[in-house]
Order: sequence, then C-alpha cells, then structure tokens
Amino acid sequence: MDHRWMAPAVIAAAGIAGTTGAAVAGHLPAADAVTLAGYAAGGAAVAVATSLAVLALLRRRSVVLQAAVAGLAPVLAVAIGVAAASLAMFISEHDLHALFVVLVAAGTVGVLSGVVLGRRVATAGKSLGVMARHLGEDGPGGDLSGRPGDSRAGAPSELASLARELETTSARLAEARAQTAAIEQSRRQLVAWVSHDLRTPLAGIRAMVEALDDGVVDDDETVSRYYRTMQREVDRLSGLVDDLFELSRIEAGALGLDLERVALDELVSEAVASASVIAGAKGIQLRGAVGEPSPVVELSTPEMARVVRNLLDNAIRHTPAGGTVWIEAGFDDGGAAAVVSVRDACGGIPENDLDHVFEMAYRGDAARTPGSAGAGLGLAVARGLVEAHQGTISVRNEGSGCRFMVRLPLSDGASQPT
Repeated sequence: MDHRWMAPAVIAAAGIAGTTGAAVAGHLPAADAVTLAGYAAGGAAVAVATSLAVLALLRRRSVVLQAAVAGLAPVLAVAIGVAAASLAMFISEHDLHALFVVLVAAGTVGVLSGVVLGRRVATAGKSLGVMARHLGEDGPGGDLSGRPGDSRAGAPSELASLARELETTSARLAEARAQTAAIEQSRRQLVAWVSHDLRTPLAGIRAMVEALDDGVVDDDETVSRYYRTMQREVDRLSGLVDDLFELSRIEAGALGLDLERVALDELVSEAVASASVIAGAKGIQLRGAVGEPSPVVELSTPEMARVVRNLLDNAIRHTPAGGTVWIEAGFDDGGAAAVVSVRDACGGIPENDLDHVFEMAYRGDAARTPGSAGAGLGLAVARGLVEAHQGTISVRNEGSGCRFMVRLPLSDGASQPT
C-alpha cells in the first residue's frame, strides 16, 4: 500500500471499529446503527465540503483565520449529524437542545484552539521569513537562531525542520561567499604581482634598447652585457607567460595529458642537467639520487618535467650561494607509490605559511623583494599538474631548509622494491 494512504486507512478502520463497538455496547439494532452512522458520515461530508469552500475563499488571508475555520469544522460535522439524527426521531427535542449547548461550548473552545495554533504557525512563519532575508549573512557555520524575530521553540516539527535547513543553507552560502572573497583577493594580488613582474623587466629592456639605439653604449663588453641581460629578462618573461598559460589550462580543466610509462631516473637526470647551469652560476651544488630499481610511473613527460623543473628553480632561487639542493626519487615506505623530493637550504618556511605555499600568487614575505622571485605561479602550476596525474604534493621543514615531495601512483606492472 502507498504510504500516503496508510494513515487514512488506519483512521477509517478505527472509526468503523469504534462505531460498531458503541452500537454493540448500547444494544442498538443493526439497522439503526447503520442509519445513524450514515447521518453522521453525511453530516461530516457536508461540513468538510463547506470548510474546504470557506478555506478556498480565505486562502490568501491570515493562517490564524484559516486555523479557526479548521477548528470549527469538526464541531460543525457533529452538529449536522446530530440534527439529522433528531429529525429521524433518534434524539428527543430536549436532548437535541442539550447537545447544541455542548456543541456551541465545544465549538468555542475549538475555534480558540485553532486561533492559538494558527498564531504559533504564523509566528514560526515570520521567523522563517526573517531567516530567509538574512541567508548567508553570518559567517561559516553561523547560527541564525539569535536573530530578532526568531521563535522556533514552539513551532511545528515541519517548520522547525525547515528552519534547520535554512540554517544549513545560510552557513553554506556564507562559506561560499567567504571563499569567493578569498579567490577575488587572490586574483587581485596575482594581477598586481604579475603586473609588477611584467613592468620591471620591460622597463629595463626598453632602457637598454634605447641606450643601444642612441649609441650611448658602444664598447663591446657593455653591449654584450646588455644583450645577455635582455636575453635573461626575455627568458624570465617567457617563463611567466608560460606559467600563466599553464595555470589557465589547469583552472579551465583543459589540460590534456599524453600518458606513457616513464622511469623516474630519466626524468630526474634530465631535470638535473637542465638546472645545473643555473645552479652553477649561483654557486649552488645540485645533487641527484634515484633508488634501485627506478620507479616506473605512467605520466605525461612534458608536464611532469615542468613540475620537477619548477621545484628545482624554486629551491635554487631560495638557497644561498654555497648551499646544496638535493633531488631524490624512489618508492615510499610502503612501496605503494613513487616519490620525488627536492630539498633546499632556504632556512625553512614559517609554519603558518606551509599550508599556503601552493596557493596561486603566494610568494612569502622574503620573496617580495623585486627581482627575487616570480609571480608566485610556479608552485601553483606544480600542484595543478601533480593533481592532474592523480598524485599529491606537499612540503615540510627539514634541517636548514625544506623538502617538497611529490607522490605519484605507480604504473601497472611497475617493479616494486624488494
């Protein structure tokens, strides 16, 4: 049976059983009992139809008035049934007047009860209106119950449940608003920092080009130095544009990966060879080590090479001259994943900043010095590319610096450490 009809069916069965029991207890003939039940049912039907018609006319009026009409409907049903029974000579005139006195008194109490209930519902409805107007205004997890107009203590369960849902929705909206504000703030910082990192090299390149064009600089050594500087600044701008393009692809979900099985020793050796020139120019030792056997991972070589290169560039940038940068690859302790780690000698990252280093436009206080760092995109790009490979990236302070770790799932059939 449909659950919607279960309650009416139970009520009807109980009514039939009660009517039969009353007739038997009063020793009423079966015919009389059926007739009285028919009068009562007919009177109730008339009362229900009348009440529904009145409620339809009052559907745009106060819920208090509608509750009063609903409270009067049962009394009206009994009155019609009693009147019909009296006309059929089942009730004497004296008893009829006595019953009408009882019904008027009961009807008055019923209407008053309907008014009280209607006011409770109306008050709860106004409270819900107040909550709806203030949705999302509290902080994440905020409670709307303390707002003026809130009075849910005596509200029906359905309205109380709706109020709880509104509170949950309000908390979610507030949290979403806070996240949107944080993203907007991050975007503004990114635009400001990228604009600065674009203006500074462009201004230097323009000044050097004008000096060369005007003949202000003509000795070979200075001209050669100008060209090297311009080449370095152009490379820096190119890297910034590449990071922005890569980040836009990641954020748009348009990153296409051409996966292939790659041994990590090849990836690490190529990254070390590429970064050794920059490290040597800064007086930094670059060391690499790969465990045996080398983990084999299914990855897109250009994207993962960019991850390793970004981590090495970041380590070299923040390691002082004479320091050492280590890059290592192998299996994790359980042999269930491959790990690539880069350890530097940057002096460590403040504990409060460890959870933010992979955020877009994060550079840290020390990196705000012009020319000391990029726009804070390298690590954000690395995180996006690693997550696209179903991996994770993390950082922790270790010794005189910090260690960045990339965990990647092993390729099917890859060799495991013994």
